[in-house]
Amino acid sequence: MSEHGAPIDHRGVALGHDGPARGGAVDLRALPQESLAALVASMGERPFRARQLYRWLHQKGAASLDEMTDLPRAFREALAGRAALTTLACASEQRSSDGTIKWTWRTADGKLVESVYMPEEDRRTLCVSSQVGCAVGCTFCLTGTMGLARNLTAGEMVDQVHRANRRIAELGLAPGPRPLTNLVFMGMGEPLANYRNLRVALGVLLSEDGPNFSQRHVTVSTSGLVPVMQRLGEETPVKLAVSLNATTDEVRDAIMPINRRWPLAELMEACRAFPARNGRRITFEYVLLAGVNDSLDDASRLAALIRGIPAKVNLIPYNANPGLSFQAPPPERVVEFQEALAARNITVVVRKNRGRDISAACGQLAAEGGPGDPRRRAAASLTPPGPAGY
Repeated sequence: MSEHGAPIDHRGVALGHDGPARGGAVDLRALPQESLAALVASMGERPFRARQLYRWLHQKGAASLDEMTDLPRAFREALAGRAALTTLACASEQRSSDGTIKWTWRTADGKLVESVYMPEEDRRTLCVSSQVGCAVGCTFCLTGTMGLARNLTAGEMVDQVHRANRRIAELGLAPGPRPLTNLVFMGMGEPLANYRNLRVALGVLLSEDGPNFSQRHVTVSTSGLVPVMQRLGEETPVKLAVSLNATTDEVRDAIMPINRRWPLAELMEACRAFPARNGRRITFEYVLLAGVNDSLDDASRLAALIRGIPAKVNLIPYNANPGLSFQAPPPERVVEFQEALAARNITVVVRKNRGRDISAACGQLAAEGGPGDPRRRAAASLTPPGPAGY
């Protein structure tokens, strides 16, 4: 068992339990297109009905079978007897002064998860959650205070996209039926610890008869689950982001416990082996924590770690969370760190802090639980290094 009480597989990955569909019935939203076609064929229907059904589910984001008005009533009633259609309910919606929207969704079994809409001039991005909580336990992340309740199903991941698309169109913020342009699996949970469901969800989201997102506009983030990174690269065409956040094993062990199982040398080896097809570059996410990982020596080590990897670096000044002991560096230190990387020919940007006034920024998602959890005590015991290197 993990420290959060979740079962652990043979690779050391903490696993959650998938949320069951009603009465154990198969969930239509969670089925790949070929599986949905097989289900429809088993009911004696012609193949075009499966395509109609799939488009209702994943192009129009239908919330219920009753919405599918061009499907025969008898077919819909038969489907209702054979399968479930789980749809997320909106438990709350919070809107930021910068245009960011955070939704808290309630699952069929009463769990709460969050996703975040971030509009930009040239894109409209949704940050998608993959688990209810998280077992990785990064000491600077509020989601880690929740522990892990269970994995989200493929249907629950996909439905965050459908509910967000529908709501954005309802608000008149962008034309439907698919106003979103980009997806980042950087919300609650470790996506690669829920890889089976993640892969199905990605297949649906990229499908031509579904939302038809471009593979260049879908990114999956990992805290460093090394054994699954290669599979993601070989089996999907999407982009990879790695939450790095430290340049020595000592510091990364302290702030990201996953490093104790797969230290930096193994993580960077996996990054170098990641298939760079279709011009994919790895994005290294680096949360800047004052006095912990923000020295110029850290910048030099970071440049050395990623040298030779097709990559860019996103610097993320820490978003403060009540109950956690970290702080963001002053703005001038962020600039110094960025300039130190740029001087070493590293492509680097400072990520905008979006939605901080509604706790929707990086590391701030937590729908239940909260600070004060005993697991957070490890953060307070971390002694920041001195000012050498500035």
